[in-house]
Amino acid sequence: MLNLSELEQLTAFADLGTLSKTAEELHISQPTLTRTMKQIEEAFGVPLFERGKNRIYLNETGLKAVEYARKLLYDAENAVRQVQTFHARLHTILVESCAPAPLWTLLPLLSENFPEQTISSRLVEIPSVIEDVTAGKCEIGILPFPINENTVACRPIIREELFVCVPKEHELAKKQKLTLSALNGFNCLLRSEIGFWNELCREKMPASRFLVQTDEFAFEELARESSLPCFTTNLAENMYDILEERKRIPVMDKEANVTYHMIYKKQKKEYHTIEEQLRKKDRQ
Repeated sequence: MLNLSELEQLTAFADLGTLSKTAEELHISQPTLTRTMKQIEEAFGVPLFERGKNRIYLNETGLKAVEYARKLLYDAENAVRQVQTFHARLHTILVESCAPAPLWTLLPLLSENFPEQTISSRLVEIPSVIEDVTAGKCEIGILPFPINENTVACRPIIREELFVCVPKEHELAKKQKLTLSALNGFNCLLRSEIGFWNELCREKMPASRFLVQTDEFAFEELARESSLPCFTTNLAENMYDILEERKRIPVMDKEANVTYHMIYKKQKKEYHTIEEQLRKKDRQ
């Protein structure tokens, strides 16, 4: 019976062309490799090599054997990966969110309530959140609106309200409230990795250009020193000191003031406690 080690040696020989190079590459002796090639040939029960005075070559049948060997090695590696992934999923709670802010509260609660589980999260587009929770590809999803799915529980958890922040001498500073359409045409400072907020701003402000910052320090420095409008929300408490010299103006668009909803499969009743804790924190 062939084993994976023998198949690896066969494919290595096919790639390198000589026994000496293959033995050197695999850190085994050439006599050992020669014996392995003979054992492989015996296992297949047909000639795989043409033998010359000082070298052996794969014949046409041998090349076909290499083709199948590569497939078997790939399938074996893939099986290991799939089993490892399956095992990880059994011990992982994956959260997909449309925006980062709900995760700031949700992830610590999950870690506290499920200490034996690994908590993982990622930002994805709204349709993917719904699709992945429904298909069982993730355990919890966060959406900016409710949905009605037979197999999915959907509960309101936390509210986020958008503000535009401008220097006090900026022409918009006299405004007490704004809409995104009123901001259209003003160039703005924007963070990366903000989920659906990025798409919303670009959709509602097509005439604006956005200076997107991936580095947190760079964003904070520009927020302090530049005159570009930027955005914050009621959940971004860490930005209060950074934006203290700016005026915060509420954005009145319905889409800019959202109630996040937590979705999960209805049979996952253990997450009901989490949603209650999130609503309690939102009321504080």
